[in-house]
Amino acid sequence: MSWLRRTVVAVAVAGLTLSSTSYSWAASTWPGGSAVAVADGSNVFGTNLSGLSFQSATVVWAVKNGPGTIYKVVPNGSIWQPSPSSGKPLRYSNGEGDPDAEGVVSTPDGLVVSTERDNNNDNESLLKVLRFDPNSTASSLNATAEWDLTSDLPEVDPNGGLEAISWIPDTFLTTHAFRDEHTGATYNPSSYSDHGTGLYFVGLEDNATIYAYALNQTSSSYTRVATITTGFSGLMDLEFDPSTGHLWAECDNTCSGQTKTLDLNVQGRFAVTATYSRPSGMSNLNNEGFALSPACTSGHKAVLWSDDGNSSKHALRTGTLNCTS
Repeated sequence: MSWLRRTVVAVAVAGLTLSSTSYSWAASTWPGGSAVAVADGSNVFGTNLSGLSFQSATVVWAVKNGPGTIYKVVPNGSIWQPSPSSGKPLRYSNGEGDPDAEGVVSTPDGLVVSTERDNNNDNESLLKVLRFDPNSTASSLNATAEWDLTSDLPEVDPNGGLEAISWIPDTFLTTHAFRDEHTGATYNPSSYSDHGTGLYFVGLEDNATIYAYALNQTSSSYTRVATITTGFSGLMDLEFDPSTGHLWAECDNTCSGQTKTLDLNVQGRFAVTATYSRPSGMSNLNNEGFALSPACTSGHKAVLWSDDGNSSKHALRTGTLNCTS
């Protein structure tokens, strides 16, 4: 590793902002099975499938970014398929627009989606987080809450915005003395009224930076609690694993399909602890979604990736991760 690369890595770990030039980390072997299998039927989803989130071992939520659509996906033998009446169009809270849905996470608050723009206005960035009711029987889903983070985040390309989202419960953050950069003290959930029971971590694609927010669940207000660097050149999905405490960050073919784990350090800040190559059995695909099953079977968890490019007419692939990794 050159002196420049060592310096860049050290600065990234320290949480400082780098220039737009990106440097890759040396990656370790994927900590799971090397084999990857197709996990959907031929051309079921088409292109633009993006974020993924397990609600349970047998329910996965997936979003498509164009047109903005949400799917409830369930297993059928060795593959995953949309459940009946799934594939619902998404709308803003006023019932209008076509949110460019990039990330999704299943939470106690409902289904929460990160978006880059309104597809009806492709030339303007609109960095909104939207909440939806997964139990709604409507043919299309209007957001039950929305938070416009555009003014609080760096200016980005309309196609380089909020690509990723995850949720971490307050119980984990307080147990591990998470540092609140807004107050300058250890995170105290009571500082943020009506924020629910956890914080939302969103990933900005263009600068590969993660931002933690307390989102007021009864209004459109929010407070940024932390800013976290990943060292990636792009950021496509985030996944919190409560069993290990890892916050996983995923990059697509821009970074050769690498993932990173971030963990809370002694300063109470999330920092990169490992960088992994994609499984050797998977091609360098445009994987924009990454999700881990909550269930551990015979020492492994199931992993799902979603390929925005629908390569070989398949958008979902599955593999395994060691439960202790």
